[in-house]
Amino acid sequence: MALAWIGLGAFIVAALAFDLRSHGGRPMPPKQALAWSIAWTVLGVAFAAVLLVVEDGRAAADYLAGFLIEKSLSLDNLFVFAVIFAFFAVPDSERLKVLIFGIAGAIVLRTVFILVGAAALEAFHATTYLLGALLAFTAIRIARQGDEEIDPERTLIMRAIRKVLPLSRGYDGDKLITREHGRRLATPLFAAFTMVAAFDVMFAIDSIPAIFAITTDTFVVFSANAFSLLGMVALYFVLDGLLDRFRYLHLGLAVILGFVAAKLLLADTSFHPSTGVSMAVIVVSLAGAALASVIGERREARLAAERERTPSPRP
Repeated sequence: MALAWIGLGAFIVAALAFDLRSHGGRPMPPKQALAWSIAWTVLGVAFAAVLLVVEDGRAAADYLAGFLIEKSLSLDNLFVFAVIFAFFAVPDSERLKVLIFGIAGAIVLRTVFILVGAAALEAFHATTYLLGALLAFTAIRIARQGDEEIDPERTLIMRAIRKVLPLSRGYDGDKLITREHGRRLATPLFAAFTMVAAFDVMFAIDSIPAIFAITTDTFVVFSANAFSLLGMVALYFVLDGLLDRFRYLHLGLAVILGFVAAKLLLADTSFHPSTGVSMAVIVVSLAGAALASVIGERREARLAAERERTPSPRP
């Protein structure tokens, strides 16, 4: 099993390096991004065959369910990344780099959370209920957020950055730290990197308990997280400019987290839905949210067209 960990770790590092170098540091055109997104997703699904050989069929099925959960939750990350990039006016040439290093940091952070979470679950059974309560709270928070947008300027992270190291007004190439009039200042790129890393921690706190409701096999949990994150760069460029159209995605994610929370909170009862049922809930929730978003957008477009055709009342 140690060889499996080493092999997977080496593959993840190579994949991130390839992702960074293969695109020359430039944003991907939509068609290219879509092709890469599909390729990474197919690769992630195909890893289930590796688990089928290394472990067994149960591990492969749990991996697929966990991969679906983490992939769906990663969509929420993209909304936040888009807000951060817009707020700091991150140049297109630097967005790929921020995404790659942000994902690398997320994998490291999630590995720590996975190991700590697995040890806590094994040592204290009550941890199951704590994780379930955390997911239930997260599901309610996501369901209620609606169209509320994150304002990076009002976050505790941003206030801390400004207190520790003042920000320069503009960028200095790809530098994180610059000098102006003899003073050391952080560039907006440094702030963007820091914000992405900080939100990665928050997302890890939400997503790791979700997959622990499926399995406590640390290798399966890590694999599902790593492969779900590998395709985020391409997926971001696929959805860039379209994210605001998925207005009901948060409700689909809330349903998924609520279902997983119920699995954890009712772990000692007869409520034990199979892995297949879990995957069905994930797929139906996301498909329903996407369909509702499309219907809502078309309805608003129709109403807007009708208002334009209706003559204004004369005074």
